[in-house]
Amino acid sequence: MSLLFCYFAKPVLRKSPTYQDILQTIYNIGKEIERHPRTYAEKGEEDLRDDLPLGFKGEALAEAINKKGKTDILIRSENENVFIGECKCWHGKEDYFEAIKQLLGYLTWRDSQTALIVFVGNKNFSPVLRIIERETPNHPNYSGFVNKGNKSWFNYIFQMERDPNLKIELAVLLFHTPDSCK
Repeated sequence: MSLLFCYFAKPVLRKSPTYQDILQTIYNIGKEIERHPRTYAEKGEEDLRDDLPLGFKGEALAEAINKKGKTDILIRSENENVFIGECKCWHGKEDYFEAIKQLLGYLTWRDSQTALIVFVGNKNFSPVLRIIERETPNHPNYSGFVNKGNKSWFNYIFQMERDPNLKIELAVLLFHTPDSCK
């Protein structure tokens, strides 16, 4: 049994989850992953991702089809998508930009609240945070910076590729997992 499952056995979200509730829950689970490096050593993206929906008690789907593919986390409430998340292991700026493009490709015009969850297997975490801050504004769909949730949580506005007037909330949450994502 996973440590996180025991820790998050009670429902975390209210009846109608909000975007901030969802992000905070993912952030809390990510911090637990960071606190238990031996449990997650040598695990890849899929294994790390599998613990994230545990905090949502039946409201989240993993590997759910939405538009162009299977997104890692899809949360629905009352037959509406309220959140779409994609998980990736850090492999540099080019892969990061491609992950954003992939995530945006999963969105319909009704979907506007998203997150890219990045597991950083590098021994040194700080340089990755600097790359995210410096390079994200260079993405072709970037529309603006909102704020930092904390040192490893960045909130942005992006636009849809085919409809630049359609704005997307994109949180980038990074977690240091130095013995995983090889």
